[in-house]
Amino acid sequence: MSDLSATERTRHRRLREQGRTDRQALFEVLRAGFVCHLGVVVDGDPMVVPTVYGFDDDHLYVHGSVASHSLTRDTTVCVTITHVDGLVLARSVFEHGVNYRSAMIYGVPRALEGDEKFDALRCLTEHVAPGQWDHARRPNRKELAATTILAVPLAEASVKVREGHPDDADDPHDVWAGVLPLTPSWQAPVTDPLAAAHPVPPHILARAGASL
Repeated sequence: MSDLSATERTRHRRLREQGRTDRQALFEVLRAGFVCHLGVVVDGDPMVVPTVYGFDDDHLYVHGSVASHSLTRDTTVCVTITHVDGLVLARSVFEHGVNYRSAMIYGVPRALEGDEKFDALRCLTEHVAPGQWDHARRPNRKELAATTILAVPLAEASVKVREGHPDDADDPHDVWAGVLPLTPSWQAPVTDPLAAAHPVPPHILARAGASL
């Protein structure tokens, strides 16, 4: 697995010990979530939009309405993904922090059409809810025409990870210090009343961590 790019935009300047340089670290951050923040400049003003994503070895895929101003193309965007793993509660307020995993991706997105667009929608759907592409109705021509899919290259990215206990072990203030972990989890599926005749499908139960 090759290393991540080290450009002026992705070079680790502060807290370099938290930086990760291998692409596997990027994929681990991407696999762990499904919501990113897409940063763009629209008519001279910054805009940051939360949106779901999918990805493969080379691209991150985001989607939205064809009327969306945030789904710009032919200009550089910045996409971020962040996972909070816990609060780091130190002996001094100054040393408090957060255990986290994050990625920042820069690139010029490309709008997809035809088979590429269809395959990217499948990639996005399967990342969010594995098994759902074969379970639900797939998009028709009208729905595809109303949707923009952008492919953002993964060629320029930065990853940082903070883990462990507070860094102020030598602080003389003698109080409790440590980490308050945070672990998000899915809850039991809630069936739409209009679908009450159907059992929850196995792939949804698996996603929720429930037993069959």
